[in-house]
Amino acid sequence: MSVDEVLRVGNEALWTAMLTASPILLAALGVGLLIGILQAATQIQEMTLSFIPKLLGVVAVLVVAGPWMLALMIDWFRNFLTGIPALLN
Repeated sequence: MSVDEVLRVGNEALWTAMLTASPILLAALGVGLLIGILQAATQIQEMTLSFIPKLLGVVAVLVVAGPWMLALMIDWFRNFLTGIPALLN
């Protein structure tokens, strides 16, 4: 197994992890930004106010994008497992 193959597998793993995590992170970021703007506009400085909307946003994203994220991870893992014999040569 050469260095190029290790880097390729690592690159694919990181890319898959980024694609899988980005919808959840973007939802949490968007909801947090909206709640922050709302708190700044209304001068409500409650730290726990953004927790429930973020949680609901993340759950909504998991419901909508969960099957796609799971399929993406399964495809990567299947390709990784079927490619092991080629990596050992």
